[in-house]
Amino acid sequence: MSRIELTNVTKRWGQFYAVDNLSMVIEDNAFVTLLGPSGCGKTTTLRMIAGLETPTSGRITIDGVPVFDSQRGINVSANKRKVGFLFQNYALWPNMTVYQNISFGLTNIKEEMDEIDFDARAAARMIEILQKPQDVVRAINECVDKKKKLNMDKAYLRLIDLYEISLFTAKALMGMKLHEAGDPKAAAAQEIKKLEEKLAAAKAKAEKNGCTLGADYVLMKGGQPVRAVRKMTAEEIDLIVRRVARIVKIGMFMDRYPSELSGGQQQRVAIARALVKMPRVLLLDEPLSNLDARLRLQTREEIRRIQRETKITTVFVTHDQDEAMSISDFIVVMKAGVVQQIGKPQAVYDDPDNLFVAKFLGTPPINVFNGSVKGGKVYIGEEAVLSVNGVNDGEVYVGIRPEGFILDENGPLGCKLINVEVMGRDVSVVSSNPASLNPTIRSIINADAGVDHDAETVRFSVKPHKLFLFDKESEKRIRFEVK
Repeated sequence: MSRIELTNVTKRWGQFYAVDNLSMVIEDNAFVTLLGPSGCGKTTTLRMIAGLETPTSGRITIDGVPVFDSQRGINVSANKRKVGFLFQNYALWPNMTVYQNISFGLTNIKEEMDEIDFDARAAARMIEILQKPQDVVRAINECVDKKKKLNMDKAYLRLIDLYEISLFTAKALMGMKLHEAGDPKAAAAQEIKKLEEKLAAAKAKAEKNGCTLGADYVLMKGGQPVRAVRKMTAEEIDLIVRRVARIVKIGMFMDRYPSELSGGQQQRVAIARALVKMPRVLLLDEPLSNLDARLRLQTREEIRRIQRETKITTVFVTHDQDEAMSISDFIVVMKAGVVQQIGKPQAVYDDPDNLFVAKFLGTPPINVFNGSVKGGKVYIGEEAVLSVNGVNDGEVYVGIRPEGFILDENGPLGCKLINVEVMGRDVSVVSSNPASLNPTIRSIINADAGVDHDAETVRFSVKPHKLFLFDKESEKRIRFEVK
């Protein structure tokens, strides 16, 4: 598919910088999430990649080809970037069926394409299918109801899904009535003979015009495909629509209207419509925000499955860290139009570059304290919680992940116990400390540790790799070695 590269991309409205000097690379076939609070520039970045927003300056390339370059005056229009865009509100046409919604974008495409003998291709595919007529008969008979009546619509869909063919080919296959023949094998042999004659005639016609039929029955001349400016045929459109419908699992809903679908089904229709143009890049702008919690979980898993199956380079926008962490190959954490950190989700969580990233990732959030470093020791208040090397003395912010606390009656960090919340395997110990910047401190402790629910105070030691130091002025990470 395609590699996306943004170089010094800026978007400014007057004195307001929506995106400020953004540079990043999104590798081919990657699933990358732009993550950050509202107003951080993630949707603007997405729209600039799509061509729906014009950058103030910078350069954007897709698969090595510039689609925007402020210095060279290049700005390729959105419809020519081969980008699929999924909007937050889905934007389905309520007066169109699912099939019409998905296929609409293909009906008006008129561009240079390979010339294909579709009749010959359909005939060749039919010959393949008819080699095992008993399978065709079995598939059709599976669509007979208890009253022994054949459901034709169901049979068409069964054949379409089983053989990955168009509706036109499915109707032709049903028209052979193999399921009604006394000897399906003999009936199939007769049909194969007719189809082979049709194929031979197609090859002869091509040769008469100085061409041959190449792979997938593309017309070839001089070893090169014959190309012409044309619209897609109805069968060509149908094959593409049915293929995409199989990927997103909505083949059974093609005759329904959006109002007859659930939120998750509408979402899949919107994804199919974005995929149907075979884009180089798929851009998703907070597509799950209108779904309930359970459906969000199911749909994000579906989106990831679809991306892996299609291998399309995908950029996903969300403010939900759980979504970003669960489905992304890489996350890009943004704040006020500036990239704060790029990396694999777990790596960014375990190794944040600054206080903002540390606070933004993690549920429950990181616990932050006013602290200091004196003589190689990290202090929270008056309590030395860790010995370190490589850090100058001074005031710092101390961040400790909830899972970084160890219940220890002799531990250096003392807190006032507020509550113990049972979570099953773990418990959440809720406490307070005068040095804490959080309203409460949340510590995730194994339930087997045996927390005294009635105690007034609780003491902890800390896991060194779950404790982070940040500069008081810049809020950048201060790295250290544990003594």
